[in-house]
Amino acid sequence: MDKQQEGIVLEVVGNHLAKVKTSRHNDCENCGACPGNSALVLEARNDIGAKIGQRVAIEVREVNMLKAAFIVYILPLILIFFGAVIGGMFAEHLSYQPLWFQIIGGTFAFILSVVYIKFFDSAARSDSKMQPMIVRILSND
Repeated sequence: MDKQQEGIVLEVVGNHLAKVKTSRHNDCENCGACPGNSALVLEARNDIGAKIGQRVAIEVREVNMLKAAFIVYILPLILIFFGAVIGGMFAEHLSYQPLWFQIIGGTFAFILSVVYIKFFDSAARSDSKMQPMIVRILSND
């Protein structure tokens, strides 16, 4: 299921992008990751040619939101766990106490997850399927 929101076009960027001011929906209010408490400015695909000042409907694919949430919140935890386990196994192999090796392994895995999140973010910004999209114009203000 895709989520639709209403917003107002603030700026048209090039031929196929627009900055749209929209109110935050319940999922955004519960997450709290974005700054601000009532409005959000999104960069959305503008394939239908919306103009500045028009009220529009924006669609965000829920699959993309879930994928991004998993990568940002869950993947680092999984990698930290496996990094600590591998560090402990490495310490046992060398006959050392595992604590510092587990800390180093978990830290290294966390750094890898941050690098991957940066890569995913830049790839998602350039992938048109991951971007919000203006699906219809609601008013011609």
